[in-house]
Amino acid sequence: MPDRTHSPVAVVAGGSAGVGRACVEMLLTRGLKVAVLARGQGRLDEMHQEFGDRVWTRSVDVSDALAVNKAAHDIAEDFGTPEIWINSAMLTSFSPFEQVDDEEFRRITDTTYLGTVNGCRAALSIMARGNIVNVGSGLAYASVPFQAAYCGAKHAIEGFTQALRIELARAERPITLSMVQLPAVNTPQFDWARNRMDQKPQPAPPVFAPEVAAKGILHAIDTDAREVLVGRSMLQLIAGNMVLPDLMEKQLAKIGVHVQKSKRSPEILEDNLDEPLESYPSKAEGSYGHIAETSGLVVDGDMARKALAFGGGAALLAIGVLLGRVTGPSGDTPARASSRRTKRGPNWMDAPPDYQRPAEYRR
Repeated sequence: MPDRTHSPVAVVAGGSAGVGRACVEMLLTRGLKVAVLARGQGRLDEMHQEFGDRVWTRSVDVSDALAVNKAAHDIAEDFGTPEIWINSAMLTSFSPFEQVDDEEFRRITDTTYLGTVNGCRAALSIMARGNIVNVGSGLAYASVPFQAAYCGAKHAIEGFTQALRIELARAERPITLSMVQLPAVNTPQFDWARNRMDQKPQPAPPVFAPEVAAKGILHAIDTDAREVLVGRSMLQLIAGNMVLPDLMEKQLAKIGVHVQKSKRSPEILEDNLDEPLESYPSKAEGSYGHIAETSGLVVDGDMARKALAFGGGAALLAIGVLLGRVTGPSGDTPARASSRRTKRGPNWMDAPPDYQRPAEYRR
């Protein structure tokens, strides 16, 4: 039988590149073992070479519910029962809606939305307690042109997550389900996504490094947050969409496509929609590091909404500055830490790599 007593286990679906890859590295730094699910076998092999037996990998298309479920049970059997599951896999296409056929639209939806659904179902089938994090986007609040399928999927994840969170609370299961809404992030998405624009796509400024997003995700886990907003642009999107949605749409009609263009010629490159682009290495960063910010606000979404409801947009931004934080090492408030102990025992997320959990919390 495998030795499961030394390190807690996390699962990252979509963990071989981009934000998921940044999460893997941060979780490993904290001393966890990490199971990585992704399509590209070559990138998974790279991660094995780099991290050794601290990672467990499986080539899985997250749109395949049976394959994800099988992987989850194999992780529990071979690697240890996870207490963290992060759903980060996604696909998109930078294309006018009328140029996206039914098959392409479904492919994006099946991976981005149903992949998250499949991950939650698989996680709940093996997890006794812990945290599930669904990675969302500012585009769940304010959609942009030329990414209709992706925006629709992110909106769907928001509704699904809320319904499932309510069910978990009703059943009194000691599992926290969080949404982390991300800003534009410098990931390989903009290098390998299907593109029908006349220029190479870019993340719409302000752009943040993948590590900023990953710190937001770990902050959600550390604090058991219902929702976390990453980056000042998320505050602007929420305020704008709630207060002046008509003006936002008019502005996006004018500049929404322009800000997604990089002024670089579109590369003649295979995209990753139907198959993983095996020539691309396993890394978190894309090609826009020169404009990516390495720190950003991390704000509790519920606090942000209360600020908007009671104090308007100016108060929302102010509370984001005061109660958010520039991303750094994650930590618990005393109240949150106490709450988390009822689910996971001692605060092992902040423990050094050689920390041994008490026997009653080991599996």
